[in-house]
Amino acid sequence: MQRSGYSSSMQQVAPYRDTPTTYTGSPNLQDNNDPVATHARSPFDSSHDLSSEPTLRNSPTQQPLAGQPTSTVTYMPVPQSGYQNMEPRNSDWLEQTQKASRRSRLIVIGSVTTLIILIAAGIAVGVTLSKKSTNNNSSSSSSSVPAGTNPNDPSNFPKNSALVNSFYGIAYTPLGSQLPDCGNSLTEVIEDIQLLSQLTSTIRLYGSDCNQSSLVLAAIQATKVNMSVYLGNYPDATDNGAAYTRQKGEIQTALQQYGGSNVAGITVGNEFILDYITSQGQTDPNGSAGQAAAAMLVPWINDTRSMLSSMGLSNILVGNADAGSYFNNEVLAAVDYGMANVHPWFANQSIANAAAWTAEFFSTTDVALAQSLPNKPKMFIAETGWPTGSSSFNANPNDGPSLASVENLQIFINDFACQATKNGTGYFFFEYSDEPWKNVTYGGVEGYWGLFDANKNLKNITIPTC
Repeated sequence: MQRSGYSSSMQQVAPYRDTPTTYTGSPNLQDNNDPVATHARSPFDSSHDLSSEPTLRNSPTQQPLAGQPTSTVTYMPVPQSGYQNMEPRNSDWLEQTQKASRRSRLIVIGSVTTLIILIAAGIAVGVTLSKKSTNNNSSSSSSSVPAGTNPNDPSNFPKNSALVNSFYGIAYTPLGSQLPDCGNSLTEVIEDIQLLSQLTSTIRLYGSDCNQSSLVLAAIQATKVNMSVYLGNYPDATDNGAAYTRQKGEIQTALQQYGGSNVAGITVGNEFILDYITSQGQTDPNGSAGQAAAAMLVPWINDTRSMLSSMGLSNILVGNADAGSYFNNEVLAAVDYGMANVHPWFANQSIANAAAWTAEFFSTTDVALAQSLPNKPKMFIAETGWPTGSSSFNANPNDGPSLASVENLQIFINDFACQATKNGTGYFFFEYSDEPWKNVTYGGVEGYWGLFDANKNLKNITIPTC
């Protein structure tokens, strides 16, 4: 699929169980070659400085500090101004006249006494009115802001009763993370993390351009949610390592600023083998083109591991993501984990058989391969889901035996999510929200895979409780 800021092709990669399935109707894998789509790459450089981020929405008195060296995100209060010194000033008008008569002195003294009483009364009235005004303002404020809450704290956000933490993981890319524009922002990512945290405790990114690694880590720490992220490096086979090196720098900066406590792994390569061998007119991931691609990818994987070791972060895993049928053995033998894209839609499966096909494909193709290798890498389903619509460009909603619709997304969630959790399969549901830019670039169903629409409204689905 053309996903999240990086192009990708729609593969069938099975999402959910590491154990043999009891479902019937096993697909004929030789008749189900992964379909290929064109990928758009991002050769442009990125220079997006977090320190220039706007203040958080609804937070006029706080500004995020982007360069925190620890795992804590700090917010710098803007100093308040306008307070007045209300202390009365001394007066020298009481100077006495040495030659005044006794009567004059008594008159002056009496006048002074009267004036002092009037001033005291005025101050008392002012204090009373001030207290009343303060009490009224406090009462008005308390009616809109619950006691003990801080509306300027990103960790204090309303919960949506329609959201349930039932997904193992969700695929996510902040909107606007495509080069060269880089239109993402910390405010928007914080809103995304607030919603995602109510659905899952694990997310995966595809790449690191446009500071998305730093933005996501900053948002996780600002919201104080229970969230781990698999960062991504999306290299290009045609640029002599420029994209890899650029994104490695972005990841290193993010880890230096925010630490690694919320980072579960770094995925180097997304459908790299698929893209390379199909561009060479081949289909075997272990053929000559696959070996040439592996010769580029494995050194980048090892370099990422060396970077983490030099930073004292060897506990962070290093992995690779590809289409379910396109893992190269040498690449998979070099990683701690593999992420396989498994899409029943692109394998022309009906919605009735979609979950069963996904489970069996993943188990018999990806898990079985991993178990045959000496390192036995942990396998995840990197993507699986069901589209809810289609643009008129480049496709129609009847691409397969079942419609792209919200109703069928609901069926797939019901059949897949809780069963995958029960079987202990790690998967990343595709995806967080619809991405309108894909409709323009790729058409078809590419822009309609979200649980939320492009405006962050939950589609008309019910999240099951697992």
